[in-house]
Amino acid sequence: MLHRRQLIRTAMAVPLACALPAWARAAAPPADGESMARFISGLPKAEFHVHLEGTLEAEMKFALAQRNGLSLPYATVEEMKRSYIYHDLPSFLKIYYDGMQVLLTEQDFYDLAYGYLAKAASQNVLYAEMFFDPQEHLKRGVPIEAVIGGITRARADAASTIGIESQLILCFMRDLSAESAMDALDAALPYKDKLIGVGLDSDEKGNPPEKFADHFAKARAAGLHVTMHCDVNQEDTLEHIRTALVDLQAERIDHGGNIVQSPELVALARSRNIPFTVCPTFSGKVMENGQPINALREMLDAGLKVSVNSDDPAYMGSEYITEVLIRAQKDSALTPAELVQIERFAFETAWIPEEQRDGYLANLEAYAQSWGVAA
Repeated sequence: MLHRRQLIRTAMAVPLACALPAWARAAAPPADGESMARFISGLPKAEFHVHLEGTLEAEMKFALAQRNGLSLPYATVEEMKRSYIYHDLPSFLKIYYDGMQVLLTEQDFYDLAYGYLAKAASQNVLYAEMFFDPQEHLKRGVPIEAVIGGITRARADAASTIGIESQLILCFMRDLSAESAMDALDAALPYKDKLIGVGLDSDEKGNPPEKFADHFAKARAAGLHVTMHCDVNQEDTLEHIRTALVDLQAERIDHGGNIVQSPELVALARSRNIPFTVCPTFSGKVMENGQPINALREMLDAGLKVSVNSDDPAYMGSEYITEVLIRAQKDSALTPAELVQIERFAFETAWIPEEQRDGYLANLEAYAQSWGVAA
């Protein structure tokens, strides 16, 4: 019997009306929690907002530390996981950056990337664009060729062995110096054929997008795409979104939930068909007058193009994209058709050739039809 993932891949080659055999079709659209979870689990997915270093599970940290002769300040995996306590972006980032100290060799980066891709593939992610933070590794003396080389080998092996395609986005760490970010870009440009774009992450306070205008211009001139984090509930957040969209011409926005507080910016983003990579686990609530607003629900209702992503799952309860979508479905009251629409938006967001995109979309439509979901 074919595994559902293989079955859905096979469906791309046949008309949608008969994409799945009768035994594989659900009797009706998901109507309860159990069937909704099964529907979400099998849904063909794409992911665009996942930090590879944020997929470094505690078990792998211990293994890499042992391999590299490093000691960790925790006796057990459970003790380490209990230390993952944060209340805002800076406190989260401290844990995040401390964790990546075990990444030293090309093989470490291979293991990190392949581990994420294998997990994603098991949750029916067909395609991923992954962030990485080279500045943090370069300042520890890890050569860029080891970082990109290990990730690139893992991408190739994952594509050939488990069928998940992926690309790589270099992020500038906004709380480090602009000079450091330019050094990282210059170091990476000889390997630009291994990259698809550049992004912007880390602590936003006091580090507006325009700090990196020259970096984005240089990357764009080298043929790379441009995306930028606009974290929720940050100082001057709407001005940062405006700068990213208008002045720096970002092709998509990561997070960006506060945009719902500006009808003008919502209209601008809709007119430009700007995608938003939403991460409900960490940044699902926009605060307005002291009250939380469900960012995903509001963005969908505003007609924005959103995808749902896992962000830094190793530090967020090890919830990867299926678990994130199951939680988001409940929190945002998403219908099956909206879940399909979110994944359609995701595949439309991808920086890939149209033929590849069309294949993913046909795959998605076949799956929706198999469940009787009007897509």
